[in-house]
Amino acid sequence: MQLPGPWRAHVADDDLRRVYAEPDFDDDDWHEVPVPGHWQSSEAFRDNQDPLFYRTGFSTHPAEDDQRYWLRFAGIFYDADVFLDGGYLGATSGYFFPHAFEITDQVHSQTEHELAIEIGCHKQRDLQQKRNLTGAFQHSSHLDLNKNPGGIWRPVTFEKTGPVAIRFFRVICTDCTEREATLSIRAVVDTAIAREVRFQTSVVDVNHELVQPLAAGENRVEWTVTVDNPERWWPHSLGAQPLHDVEVGLVIDATSNDGVPSDRVSDSRSVRTGFRSVSVDDWVHRINGERLFLKGANLGPTRTFIADASVEEIVGDLHAAKEAGLDFFRVHTHISRPELYEAADELGILLWQDFPMHQGYDRSVRGQAGSQAREMVDLLGHHPSIFTWCGHNEPDGRDDSVPAPSLVKSNRPGWNRTVLDRTIKRAIGKNDPSRPIIAHSGVAPHLPRLDGTDSHLWFGWHGQGNAADLAEAAARMPRLVRFVSEFGAQSVPLDAEFCSPAQWPRLDWDTLERHHGLSRDVLARRVPPSMFETFDEWAEATRRYQASVVKIQIETLRRLKYRPTGGFSVHHLADGQPAISTSLLGHDRRPKPAFAAVTDACRPVIVTADPIPYAPLPGSVVHLGVHVVSDLRNDGTGVVHATLTDPTGTREWHWEGDIGADAVTRVGEVVWTVPSGGGEVTLDLELIGDGLTATNRYVATL
Repeated sequence: MQLPGPWRAHVADDDLRRVYAEPDFDDDDWHEVPVPGHWQSSEAFRDNQDPLFYRTGFSTHPAEDDQRYWLRFAGIFYDADVFLDGGYLGATSGYFFPHAFEITDQVHSQTEHELAIEIGCHKQRDLQQKRNLTGAFQHSSHLDLNKNPGGIWRPVTFEKTGPVAIRFFRVICTDCTEREATLSIRAVVDTAIAREVRFQTSVVDVNHELVQPLAAGENRVEWTVTVDNPERWWPHSLGAQPLHDVEVGLVIDATSNDGVPSDRVSDSRSVRTGFRSVSVDDWVHRINGERLFLKGANLGPTRTFIADASVEEIVGDLHAAKEAGLDFFRVHTHISRPELYEAADELGILLWQDFPMHQGYDRSVRGQAGSQAREMVDLLGHHPSIFTWCGHNEPDGRDDSVPAPSLVKSNRPGWNRTVLDRTIKRAIGKNDPSRPIIAHSGVAPHLPRLDGTDSHLWFGWHGQGNAADLAEAAARMPRLVRFVSEFGAQSVPLDAEFCSPAQWPRLDWDTLERHHGLSRDVLARRVPPSMFETFDEWAEATRRYQASVVKIQIETLRRLKYRPTGGFSVHHLADGQPAISTSLLGHDRRPKPAFAAVTDACRPVIVTADPIPYAPLPGSVVHLGVHVVSDLRNDGTGVVHATLTDPTGTREWHWEGDIGADAVTRVGEVVWTVPSGGGEVTLDLELIGDGLTATNRYVATL
């Protein structure tokens, strides 16, 4: 039963702290707050950063003799002290996982109850010494850091069990082949007295039973269930997404009212999962043994106040990704609502799941980071869509003056990277051996092995170069592009009223930078506002520039498919608030031109050319390689036509040949002498093959 409310709240102070939890305390003059929700969603607490007292009342039926009763909080941002009927139940810390308290004694003693909670979500003053593991919600380049996500953001429920209760529960598909799939199941159960119980597991047509003696107190029980000839779960580009319910009943011996021995289910759990295997070799992933070049986008919080997001908004982002031809999302530095993971399972969208840590943390968080990493696996481990875990994003911070991670900085020892991240990776690996684990994201190759992780490469945005410099960097250091998980450029969304366009060119640049994500100096260098007479002209230019950057870089990375690139994720899909950001969709989910550019560059088959050089010298000879990139699983043939037009005229080329399955095929080369006198040059490509066509166009100013 979900507690009905209403919930009332008041800003915490020492005088109230002494009395607010008393059952007969009068809270009639307190303000109502939404639960589930965030306190800043309420007008009364719109600017509040301080802890809040919450109160509500609820009723229970008279207690049954051997039943146990629990209060379950599915999610509290971030720290809480919980009182019931004037007595202290305990503390919580951590926003994304549930907390439960036994209240059997209170239910036996009365039927009317008063619940009181003090909740704090302290603003992180030093972003490189954070203490809250809230990830993007309190440290993000595209969310307003003055917003506070504090509150009871997930439901609060009253639950009952028999004398033996399941406290923690986890299901993971640890292995899967065509012949059989193995589910690893873990339950932590609590019993007041020593006894023998049975765990009855049902999945597909398998019924499994485990008899287990329990000691008084908490017991950890683990077992496996094997399913023969499983229907395997696939990403949407490779196959279907069959899902199966795993139901576990904890059965105890009981005696009926007439004295006859019988079985009784004391507690139960049910999750939906899919059978599949994941492996990775040098950043090339395989799902069920099938190699897959991963095309994706980073996904930030659907909204700044995520409890306020509708299910349609959450699921809509997944449909947008599928429409754009993307295989996966990187759930970037946060853990989202359950609806996201359920929809990803159903739609066949793979998920790279970040632990909610971004850049620097205080040394005091090491213990809670390890325990919360285990909670993340317990909460999400059954979802087949999750194909990898990542412990920490940019533990060394980021230097926005350069487009790529610093090799010098990566070779310096750092507590976040070398101590904290090992703790997180070890905790995840201990609890989930089935998936790859990335200790940290955005760390450049470093000594002694010059290995590194995935890369964040901002060519065309940070630093002084342009988007086409990515190809040269890849040639110099191939390891740098094995997997590129952040790149892009900022642009102004189509709905830009928050910018106050009528004030052009005297926009409130400070506010846009402080509250709406604008990288002011970078955008001023890439698309200078002084060059445009109107706001609309400037805004459109930022969108064109962003589209050009993502097009060039996605095509470059796809041409390096498997040699050495295993995939990429553009940063990022959509905004959780009005923002000038790297998103492909605005906060209202209207697509920017970059969304169309990503869609075109991520089609299953594309025909591409090397980028036309920036400001080539007149008279120089330019060689542009032409490639066909195919993600299809079958070989084919095709004809490629190339047409180049510059101020001196038009030239044409055509090539015919085979197109390899899941491969990159170099089909020819455009050789062009740069004319003098300036002007515009266009290169048009067309592929006509077995039941498919693909086109591409490149435009440059000489």
